[in-house]
Amino acid sequence: MSFKEDVADLAKRAISAQAVAQTEEATKNAIVMPFLRVLGFDVFDPTQIIPEYVADVGLKKGEKIDYACKIGDRIEYLVEAKSVSTNLRDAQYSQLFRYFHTCDANIGILTNGLHIWFFTDLEAPNKMDAAPFFKFDLLSYDDNDLKELEKFHKANFKIETIQAAASSLKYLRGAMSFIEAQWAEPDEEFVRMVARGFYEGKLTGAVVNELKPIVRRAFDDLFRQRAKHKIDVAFDGGADEAIPTVDDKKIETTEEEIQGFMIIRAIAAEVAPVSRIALRDAQSYCAILFDDNNRKPIARLHFNGKSRFVTVFGAEKEGVRHDIERVEDIYHCAGAIKDVVRTYVE
Repeated sequence: MSFKEDVADLAKRAISAQAVAQTEEATKNAIVMPFLRVLGFDVFDPTQIIPEYVADVGLKKGEKIDYACKIGDRIEYLVEAKSVSTNLRDAQYSQLFRYFHTCDANIGILTNGLHIWFFTDLEAPNKMDAAPFFKFDLLSYDDNDLKELEKFHKANFKIETIQAAASSLKYLRGAMSFIEAQWAEPDEEFVRMVARGFYEGKLTGAVVNELKPIVRRAFDDLFRQRAKHKIDVAFDGGADEAIPTVDDKKIETTEEEIQGFMIIRAIAAEVAPVSRIALRDAQSYCAILFDDNNRKPIARLHFNGKSRFVTVFGAEKEGVRHDIERVEDIYHCAGAIKDVVRTYVE
């Protein structure tokens, strides 16, 4: 299979495993080791993968890192695995920091099986950065993410290429963070820079204060215009319905809706890559779409009213209602879900 197909197959495995592989050891066996295999390693060859790798660090004796991955005679990747239920933002991975320096590795990898974070030493040589330069989400990725991930394949490994990409991704993340901050609350210097492009008068402090809300509104309007340009008209029994914009504060995606989405993804994964199954929430229902396209509806989750039901669409876009008592009852619609997904794949 191609690398893209290997990752899609791994994503299917991850979706199936997340309900049962709740311990760290189960996560390693079900997802992490298959992930290393996708990266081109023979997980049963001790010259490539060293499980429970031990390297004494200062006063810390006998500590173990989950996997050390060798390319040639050198350890290039250190992998620390957490259970699939662990939120990586809350994870403790001090061992990965310590081992990174001791082993002189180039890449540190932290994963819970579903999310994979990549670290290197952009800030200081041989000292792992506090923030990952690349994050890969097995439940939600695109072709650009795949291209970045493929750079870590054993056959493609070139540390110079990875470090160059890491640097670019770091600056991209920094630029996005800056723009997001200015969007939320533009500072005086930023407002002056923007205003020079359209304001002909003197930019006094009072003028800048007057222009601040205008610049902030310009961000909002520009985003809405671009989002609106990409949004198709929703199909609902022959009636057109506008999709709410992302700033609609009345929309809240519930835990049950997320669970329903994951179940539909798991069902659809049998006939299509999971990356093509998308969620888009609205006030009255939660839409599950193919390729995030409103003209390709798969199902709608109606969990906000007194009665709960799922609408599954057919080949002619007709919706069939299925009443459910529990979210798991969506599995009873598996046949219809796979049928509609097949029509979009074909």
